[in-house]
Amino acid sequence: MVLTNEDIVSIISHLISLVNSKVDVDDIDHLSNRRIRTVGEQLSNQFNVGLSRMARTIRERMNVRDNEVFTPIDLINAKTLSAVINSFFGTSQLSQFMDQTNPLAEVTHKRRISALGPGGLTRERAGFEVRDVHYTHYGRLCPIETP
Repeated sequence: MVLTNEDIVSIISHLISLVNSKVDVDDIDHLSNRRIRTVGEQLSNQFNVGLSRMARTIRERMNVRDNEVFTPIDLINAKTLSAVINSFFGTSQLSQFMDQTNPLAEVTHKRRISALGPGGLTRERAGFEVRDVHYTHYGRLCPIETP
């Protein structure tokens, strides 16, 4: 992807429209400008990290042992992958025990989202304005259950 002359012209015309107040500024707190990273996506990222570590160790083992016959058992160590997955579920900021006191508590726990955590805000950067309830949150996000 390369910027073309048309892209630059449209960027400049949009900036001029913003200065002349012909176009509204994007609201950063609007839900259409936010993205939810699901557990599956985060687990997939961790899985990719584990697979890349495993590939690196396999390459190192193959370089150390020149001219030998390799079997998959000699090269592959699944502990690197399982350690990454276990650390994701065990030590992640977003990992919690399921609230199983009643079915409604389970549903609210499963629907809870957070702006904090990896790829999100930190407690120091999460000021009042970021955590305030925006009008697009009504009916979609629970202001009590969502930190």
